Amino acid sequence: MDSSTLFGISTMSYIIAMVIYIGYLAFRKEKVGVTASVVTYFGFIMQTLAIILRWIESYQMGIGHAPLSNLYESMVFFSWTLILFYIFLEYRYRNRSFGAFVTTVAALALAFITVTPGISKEISPLVPALQSNWLIAHVVLSFLGYAAFAVSYCSALMYLILTSEKKTEGSYIFWTICVGLTIILLIAFGIDFINFKILSPVPLQESIVKQHLLESTFRNPSLAIKILSLILAHAVAITIWAKGMRLKDILLRIAPSTEVLDEVTYKMITIGFPLLSLGIITGAIWADSAWGSYWQWDPKETWSLITWLVYAIYLHSRFRKGWRGKKIAVVSVIGFIAVIFTYLGVNLILSGLHSYA
Repeated sequence: MDSSTLFGISTMSYIIAMVIYIGYLAFRKEKVGVTASVVTYFGFIMQTLAIILRWIESYQMGIGHAPLSNLYESMVFFSWTLILFYIFLEYRYRNRSFGAFVTTVAALALAFITVTPGISKEISPLVPALQSNWLIAHVVLSFLGYAAFAVSYCSALMYLILTSEKKTEGSYIFWTICVGLTIILLIAFGIDFINFKILSPVPLQESIVKQHLLESTFRNPSLAIKILSLILAHAVAITIWAKGMRLKDILLRIAPSTEVLDEVTYKMITIGFPLLSLGIITGAIWADSAWGSYWQWDPKETWSLITWLVYAIYLHSRFRKGWRGKKIAVVSVIGFIAVIFTYLGVNLILSGLHSYA
């Protein structure tokens, strides 16, 4: 059995766990929750073995580097750290309702790199810019920070859902837009996958994925398809806005208190912020040795700084301004949106010195 097989098993495990956790929210059966946890633990063990095996395979191929060198490997590591944080949370708070959100993020991350055409899954030699002892420190610190922020995003989103009272209030509109955009983008990526990987006679190469991203829907050359895509996206957003209170009713039965959610959000950010800071510092040191400058305002560097500033605002507002509740939860969600753009948006939309990442 090779690492690819184990990665496939772990991806399927997280998808199955996500479905079971959602069933746990709906039916509130303890056995269902325990089953979801067991499947999650199994997926985590398989993924851990897969990462170790991929590392060994790289040495057997004469390449010999940690599996952190491209988008595929970094996304695998991100999902692994995310599940690691979740397992700790489940043990610490004795509550499985987080699982429906966290395993969804992990499963979607792995599904994204699995189905998106053009993302290389091969073990390949490091490009010259990555041949540095700073690689492991920079990537591990950054992605541990990202994983902590992902958990804080889930708890902040749950907080906003549980504290929404009216469909017209700002926080309700905000979280329904966030959920709606996520679903719309996933549907658009799925259509891209069907169009370019199943129907296309020639698979896309990684270098031209950026050119075709969302080309089946919102960036289609046909004006009619663009308009139809926007109409359907609007319909999805309106539906989520109209039915959002049902999700609140479900979570009210089983989710931890809003005080616990606020505490989890805060603690995860206090863990993630220093990790991200160290990740940026080690990256700057590495950049100086590789490119002769600590900072070049590359898009990845700029968006990393924006992300850092958003979480700095969160901590400053909480400590100095006494912000609590919905307002600070919104800042946490915005922070993770910045993380996603720093991580994926910059890679897939913009170009720069980090285009290999």
